[in-house]
Amino acid sequence: MKSLRHEKIKSIIENSIIETQEELAEALRNHHIDVTQATVSRDIKEMMLIKIPTDDGRYRYACPSDKKFFFSKNRMERIFHDSVINIDCSENIIVVKTLPGAANAVASTLDYAKWPEIIGTVAGDDNILVIIKPLSAVEKVMKKLEKFIS
Repeated sequence: MKSLRHEKIKSIIENSIIETQEELAEALRNHHIDVTQATVSRDIKEMMLIKIPTDDGRYRYACPSDKKFFFSKNRMERIFHDSVINIDCSENIIVVKTLPGAANAVASTLDYAKWPEIIGTVAGDDNILVIIKPLSAVEKVMKKLEKFIS
């Protein structure tokens, strides 16, 4: 079912402007594929979908044409500079606040950067929880992230 759903997602975003996870979930339901927002969020992450600008200044989901581009430090700097509003922490959790709709893309760049101190991320619409291990690494990760937005 997952591979069928991924193929349908690819077809949908290639043929329609899909700006949000909710729009993508609705488009899948219109194709008789029943999904939750959580499933769509996981699919976006697994498929490494990115958001690209449209002609009218909005953003839409797209498949990355070059996987190396997805993992580049330059892309990470650009997406952080363009999308991240604030970074704060408490204990071993860093909270990254983004523009609405940008959290998934930012979280994906963190996940695929494969920093050993980050054991996982959870993205909402405009917030990301970044789980750090060990606790002593939080300050180091905060400094690395802050460099991307300054």
